[in-house]
Amino acid sequence: LHYRAMVALSMIALRSNAGAGRARSDRRQQTTMMAMKGPKEFSVPRLGTGTWAWGNKVVWGYDISMDAELGRAYEAARRLTACDQASNGAGALFDTGDSYGTGRLSGRSEVLLGEFGERHRSEDDDGEGEEALLATKLATYPWRVTRRSMVSACEASLRRLKVDKVGLAQIHWPASNYNPLQEQALWRGLGDIYDGGLARAVGVSNYGPKQLKKIHAYLAGRGVPLATCQVQLSLLSYGPMQKELVAVCADLGVTLIAYSPLALGLLTGKYGEGGAKAPTAIRSLAFRKAAPKCGPLLRELERVGEECGGLTQGQVALAWCVAKGTVPIPGAKTAAQVEQNFGALGADLTASQCAALERAAEESGARVQQNIFQTE
Repeated sequence: LHYRAMVALSMIALRSNAGAGRARSDRRQQTTMMAMKGPKEFSVPRLGTGTWAWGNKVVWGYDISMDAELGRAYEAARRLTACDQASNGAGALFDTGDSYGTGRLSGRSEVLLGEFGERHRSEDDDGEGEEALLATKLATYPWRVTRRSMVSACEASLRRLKVDKVGLAQIHWPASNYNPLQEQALWRGLGDIYDGGLARAVGVSNYGPKQLKKIHAYLAGRGVPLATCQVQLSLLSYGPMQKELVAVCADLGVTLIAYSPLALGLLTGKYGEGGAKAPTAIRSLAFRKAAPKCGPLLRELERVGEECGGLTQGQVALAWCVAKGTVPIPGAKTAAQVEQNFGALGADLTASQCAALERAAEESGARVQQNIFQTE
């Protein structure tokens, strides 16, 4: 929905629900107050896999014929995560959302993860394989204006994912920029999801440092730990907000997840100077301003990759995210792309290499469009 339309619909829905639900919500909140507790046995691997493309025709050109290869990508991610000793036994991280999938394919990403997971469990004869860490994001739709609507959304995601409890439930984007009352309902619902045992951990997405501190304090007051914060972060999206967020997350003990770490593919080198044309119209539009300026950064990525024993440009870009203390979740539609992504874990970039990359990014002037719902 268009930004203004979402605002208008949210306000209309809130006016009709706020009065009736306020007293009930406050009473329910009082019953869920408890001492602070951490997510039991919750750990995150060094790198995950984003599944925005799984079901999205408009941006990523999804077609049902891709499902078999997506299944192979799923298995590759599970295998490679298990092989990464530095991930300390964490299950493979798959980031999804209940809004992932276009038109009649809405929720398709969760459905596919549910099918792949069910098949994996049926083929795991000894039952000793590490469970995948399914991280779903619950969209801030304008009709989700009560805490119960958030809980219901999570329950629907569990059915699609074919699990009794999701690894990580996240607010997809904040409503604070346009509807503070809805924002309060989101926070309460997120806490209820955790207290109700529907998720091992909870987190947020597109929250800046100021708003992150607020929800962290609110949840802490309920005894609910905030495990993660997900934000658009890459060498082409590393401004003052992201830099402050890295520091704030470290201070609060919140894991920072970096989405779009390859800037929709720009940092792979495929679409830079003289590169291939973006496969969809929307990605072409996104690349229009940034791609012509990426040459200096792509060359620096290539140089650092050579220093690291032959890493690709994309692998260096992901290794930089890891070096900044984040967990990147690059997208992948094939097993080969998963293999490429996990190859980034073979390098530990030095401080001087990171600085050189950041300097090249800054001097290039190339930037990607930020999410319109991102808060300060």
